[in-house]
This record gives sequence, structure tokens and C-alpha cells, in this order.
Amino acid sequence: MARYRDSVCRLCRREGIKLFLKGDRCETAKCAIDRRAYQPGQHGQRRVKPTEYLVQLREKQKVKRIYGVLEKQFRLYFKAADRKKGVTGENLLQNLELRFDNIIYRMGLSPSRSAARQLVRHNHFTVNGKRVNIPSYILKQGDVIAPSQAKLGKSTIKNALERVKSKTQPHWLSFDVESKQGVVQSLPTREDITIPIEEQLIVELYSR
Repeated sequence: MARYRDSVCRLCRREGIKLFLKGDRCETAKCAIDRRAYQPGQHGQRRVKPTEYLVQLREKQKVKRIYGVLEKQFRLYFKAADRKKGVTGENLLQNLELRFDNIIYRMGLSPSRSAARQLVRHNHFTVNGKRVNIPSYILKQGDVIAPSQAKLGKSTIKNALERVKSKTQPHWLSFDVESKQGVVQSLPTREDITIPIEEQLIVELYSR
């Protein structure tokens, strides 16, 4: 599978916004976009007049990079959202928010989505008591997430449970540290997604 192996801070600078790809580091003064708020590369400080297509493309690229999705998979998400009843752009964001790796991140069990993806792949969590190691697995309302019994003694799980205590979770998710269980209480709505995204631009891009 294709992987991005360069500095992820370059992606934030390219999109001109914090994508929080490095977790807690993005909240500190070490964040690259705070120190160099211009595009990477030797022509990064050159002014470019954005066209309509460029604006739409950059919005799509931004969302792909936030959720860590490749082009082919992202296009499948869009097709599924287009077939679903409702507003296509909102359906797209809802599907992305319900990814297993994103749920782990939103619950506060990992510092970033890439770290959450690794935890899922290494069988650190279960869904409804069953092992699931597919980061793109779409959860449903009422699904229960819990650390795998075989991994409870691992430092990664102990750190994850400690991290939850200091994180504020969205109202559509909950995680109880005592019982070590999280629940998808409801499906996320557009108002629950606070990331600055203009999903209509993505719809316009794919409608060309």
C-alpha cells in the first residue's frame, strides 16, 4: 500500500492549516506551521492566484490528509455518500468520522489518527467483543469499543486510558475508564465536526 514517508509537517504547511498529524506536538511552539507559515519547497513563499479548481482540489487534499485516506479509498467514500439519502457532503464527513481509527482518536485513546491506526492494526481494541484490526471499519450507533483483554497489560493501553482522563470527548461518543468501555452513542452530525472543512467544494470537484 502507498505510504507517505516525508515529514507530515509539510502537509500542514501545504494546506495552510494545522491538521494535527503529530498529536500533542501540534499544540506546542514546535509546530512547523507556527514557525514557517508558508508552503514548503523553494517556491513556497511565491504568491499563486488560486483558480476555482485549485481551491476545490486543495479542500479535497486537506480532508484526505486529516483522515489519512488515499485517493482511491476517498473516492469510494464519496460514491457511498452520494448514493445515501441526505446531503452528500455531510454523508461523506459522517462516514469518515465513523472510521474505527478516527473513533479511537476522538475518544482520546491516541494522540493522533496515525497512532490510532497503528493501535487498531495491532489488535489493541475490540468492537462488540470481537477483534477488529481494520482501521477503515465503519462503526454504527450502539457499538461498544474496549481494549483487547490480551493487551490490557501493555503500556500502550495503560497510556491510552490515562490520556482519556484529560481529554474532552464529543457528545456522540463516551468512554468510561472504570469499565474500560466506549460507546458510539449516536451518529455524528455536521455540527459535531468542528474541523474547518467546506465539503461542498469536494462535491463540486467530483461533480465536474
